[in-house]
Amino acid sequence: MCARRSTPRHQSQAGSLLLSNPTLRDPNFAKTVILLSVHDTDGAMGIVLNRPTGKTLAALGGALAAGALAEVPIFTGGPVQTEQLLICAWRIDAEKKAGFQLHFGIEPARAAELLAEPGMHVRAFLGYAGWSSGQLETELNADAWAVTEIPENLMEIGEGVDLWTGLLGEIGHEWVLWAEEPDDPSGN
Repeated sequence: MCARRSTPRHQSQAGSLLLSNPTLRDPNFAKTVILLSVHDTDGAMGIVLNRPTGKTLAALGGALAAGALAEVPIFTGGPVQTEQLLICAWRIDAEKKAGFQLHFGIEPARAAELLAEPGMHVRAFLGYAGWSSGQLETELNADAWAVTEIPENLMEIGEGVDLWTGLLGEIGHEWVLWAEEPDDPSGN
């Protein structure tokens, strides 16, 4: 179950999900779910999990088009270095008590190996989300983000905005009500 965690100013949230507050209107982060891979005193980095491009690595051509990774979906990973391709893989293995395993920014050959492993999810991301030192802490203190653990059923919750709404629903019903409010209340 996903639960909102308190976020002490200097505690690393790496390995967690950031869910944008429904009031966050920044077009780069509105209605997003971010997998936070790094969070320390130098800053933070992660990838947006719920912005599919509708393309696969095959669309990029070259060696990726014909190989084992051809069908790996591409997502918009964030507003930083949007031309950079990051390949990531993860597995949530609660049965073996291994927890969450993340392989971030891996080479294509390693990604192909991981793709063959049971339960491993491989995705490609164009760009990433990044915060300078203290920036994410300021946003967390302003409640711009809810921090959640990664649920075992992450890949089954949905895609796009449905993933964001589904994860907010696991925090609490009031979050879903808030999330379902129209962007423009005059359209009611």
